[in-house]
Amino acid sequence: MTDRPASEPRLTSLSHGGGCGCKIAPGVLAELLRAAPALPVPADLLVGTATSDDAAVWRLNDEQALVATTDFFMPIVDDPYDFGRIAATNAISDVYAMGGRPILALALVGMPISVLSKETIGRILEGGAAACAAAGIPIAGGHTIDSVEPIYGLVALGLVHPDRVRLNAGARPGDRLVLGKPIGTGILSAALKKEALDAAGYAEMIATTTRLNTPGPDLAELPGVHALTDVTGFGLGGHGLEMARGAGARLRIDWARVPVMPTVRGLLAQGFVTGASGRNWDSYGAGIALPADFPVPERALLTDPQTSGGLLVACAPDSVGEVLATFARHGFEAAAEIGTVEEGPAELVIG
Repeated sequence: MTDRPASEPRLTSLSHGGGCGCKIAPGVLAELLRAAPALPVPADLLVGTATSDDAAVWRLNDEQALVATTDFFMPIVDDPYDFGRIAATNAISDVYAMGGRPILALALVGMPISVLSKETIGRILEGGAAACAAAGIPIAGGHTIDSVEPIYGLVALGLVHPDRVRLNAGARPGDRLVLGKPIGTGILSAALKKEALDAAGYAEMIATTTRLNTPGPDLAELPGVHALTDVTGFGLGGHGLEMARGAGARLRIDWARVPVMPTVRGLLAQGFVTGASGRNWDSYGAGIALPADFPVPERALLTDPQTSGGLLVACAPDSVGEVLATFARHGFEAAAEIGTVEEGPAELVIG
């Protein structure tokens, strides 16, 4: 499951957290952002920080808007090529989540030069370039530093018609919720770090984390699609709650219908969870209503940080078929309808 030289340390051993699990906890992040000075918002800034959305969007003209985002993290796997692919795929996903089509990327590279060989670092960059090639975009530049922990990611830029920008805040009461990928990557990564992930689990992990969220632009063209976001470091619980708060409505998720990768629950039963899962719950758990008998391990899955996770869609009831067909056309066989949007307080209800 790795092509790193045997003489070098495991990539995951060099990082205190991996993938989107190393995001700052949402509660801490909210405090940091509250302390930031308020700045004027230009009229052409269609999407900024107000909705905690996946990317910024700037109107260029009546037909085009620029989607701009950045994402980077420490290794979630030990194979350098796979690490590069996952990190790049994850960064590009934010463009798709706004309804945009990627046009180019800039690489963000921080590496412990005295610890990792040029060959290993080169393989990380090759993996990132491969993901960009799959998205049809070039890596047009970037920045490098010598850092204590390995860090890789991208600045990703894309284009979208201003009328087709889809926010995480547009869900409406009566909408249905559709999730494009199965969850559980944080649990798989926790098992990997403790060398308890078998080949089948690793294959599941790589298949989902390197799958580009290409349905995004096609979904944004559907009039019945009202909101889009991708599920990443805050888990399905956190990103679902963001969508509820943005809409000022209640999101209800039918937990039995949420797609989960096949090996995840077996590993969960063995106690493989990330520290980020608990931090996520501590940050936003007060906004989630759980059944009285909801198992604690399942709560860890609800808040499990997803790296390069799936698109979460809120759409009109008569658009569910089109949304699922769009996912299927792009090869997302696990996409499933998982819940509804209701009138009520801005909360997430798990049933």
